[in-house]
Amino acid sequence: MTDVSAPPANRSPGGGPRGATARGRRRPAGPLGVLLRPVRARVRAAVALQALAGVLGLFPLIAVAEVARALLAAGGPDAARAWTWAAVALVAALAASALSAVSVLVGHLADNDMQLDVRRSLADRLGRVPLGWFSGRGSGRVKKALHDDIDEVHSLVAHTLPDLATVVTVPATALVYLAVVDWRLTLVALLPVALGVLLFARAMSGSMRRMAEYAAAMSDVNTAAVEFIDGITVVKHFGGQRRAHERFTRAADRFADFFIAWSRSTMAPSVGSFLVLSPVVVTVVVVAAGAATAALGWNDPFDVVPFALLAPALCAPMNVIGSRVQQIQAARAAAGRVADLLAEPELPEGGGASPEGARVVFSDVAFAYPPADGQGSGEEVLRGVDLVLEPGTVTALVGPSGAGKTTLATLPARFHDVTAGSVTVGGADVRDIPAAELYRKVGFVFQEVRLLRESIAANIALGRPEATRAEIEAAARAARIDERIQRLPRGYDSVVGEDAELSGGEAQRVSIARALLADTPVLVLDEPTAASDPVSEAAVQDALSELARGRTVLVIAHRLATVTGADRIAVMDGGRIVESGTHDDLLARGGRYAALWRAQHDATHDGGGDDR
Repeated sequence: MTDVSAPPANRSPGGGPRGATARGRRRPAGPLGVLLRPVRARVRAAVALQALAGVLGLFPLIAVAEVARALLAAGGPDAARAWTWAAVALVAALAASALSAVSVLVGHLADNDMQLDVRRSLADRLGRVPLGWFSGRGSGRVKKALHDDIDEVHSLVAHTLPDLATVVTVPATALVYLAVVDWRLTLVALLPVALGVLLFARAMSGSMRRMAEYAAAMSDVNTAAVEFIDGITVVKHFGGQRRAHERFTRAADRFADFFIAWSRSTMAPSVGSFLVLSPVVVTVVVVAAGAATAALGWNDPFDVVPFALLAPALCAPMNVIGSRVQQIQAARAAAGRVADLLAEPELPEGGGASPEGARVVFSDVAFAYPPADGQGSGEEVLRGVDLVLEPGTVTALVGPSGAGKTTLATLPARFHDVTAGSVTVGGADVRDIPAAELYRKVGFVFQEVRLLRESIAANIALGRPEATRAEIEAAARAARIDERIQRLPRGYDSVVGEDAELSGGEAQRVSIARALLADTPVLVLDEPTAASDPVSEAAVQDALSELARGRTVLVIAHRLATVTGADRIAVMDGGRIVESGTHDDLLARGGRYAALWRAQHDATHDGGGDDR
């Protein structure tokens, strides 16, 4: 398969690869041209076949007019000519059907290959962007590109372009034939076309801008819907349905208002164009004009027959060209969004460095998230961070919300690259370690667990697909989830979302089993008990104790009571480490940690719960 993404060196300033002109110079190719390049020859073949099918499809109508002329000629019927035209009509009809079928086959095969290429390229690119990229973008955008946008391009390749070939060739063929029969009636038949085109152009005015607004509004609806559905369980539990769905309803209302306004502005010219170009109106106009000119002796009465049959063919395509143009515009916009994803900067692949041991060192680390518009530098969220994680110890990161705990904890796994300083694992800078090697060294247990729609066994073995069933079950037992799995309808073969419905704490223990099986020497835990209910929290804590044994562990903690036994507690505030030590040492100092401890302790005793 051809990779539709191009290296930066081959891209134009607009982002697309450069195409060659006839003179050997190169011109920028749009995103749509880039996506279609691997299948362009087959798309052209499908268009040409459909164009020829459209031309041949007119011959039966032409044959009717010519047969009528042969049978009703003033000198008597011309049977030979009539039979010849009948044979032409039959052969042309069969050939048109065959060519149309071949066009559909060629177009859909080309479309299948295009979709496969694009989806593979998107999956490959998204697999090589920084892991932190996903946290800053709504999943609606990725879903739209991988499914909706590619489907728009599918419609263009498999349907719209071949249809446009018919829209162009059928009227052109009919026009040539009618002009040969009577040029005056041909001019009359073109009058509705001219008026319909003017009305259509008015309806389509500003459509490119509005299509972009349409896509943006639809993307907002998709993102809001995905976020609402993902969080529906929590918001219903806490009675926040009204607040939670407000964003979705606002996005839907904005889309509805925009679409209604757009429809109203185009309704009158669109309806007018449709009426003027309708077959009934066109037929009445040309037949009336033909009857009048025949009465004046300007033409043979039989000349009216081909116009009655074929004049609607001059106008009928105009009734569908509007939707086809919109489909082309939608496909261009969709290709642009796909191209934007394909152009997302990749995380530079590390060199050949090989870490020795599991010591993690943050040296004068600074980090700023890139700005949303990609211009300039973003706000710095970490600055001057120095921290050492010794092998076999547990280090806890605590501090107020927004202090930079999660950002710092993701750096050893290269969710992002530091903007200053360095992070080393086993003596090697993480930027110099190949990704596969780094992920064998650094594991991550997320606060929000994501299980694939696969069997429980496959979910546990995600980091080690070659693991045996015995190893998978041993990891599950160590994570205190084996008994729950055994009670499922098909045990370890039960599929998540089908015959395996797990609570938050149970899903967390499956993810811990996954981390145990992966057996990485460095482990980052992002508040792993946050989604657990009080009943399952003890089991999760036991599983975490098993997981942390003998590893270098960095744990993000919002509830200080869960990390009092940590070997070291680092207190963050304002992107810096302001205190460091054991629980007892930090309490004795009476500083920032002691204040946080008192606040959480008082809130718990006052019935306010923990400070999450």
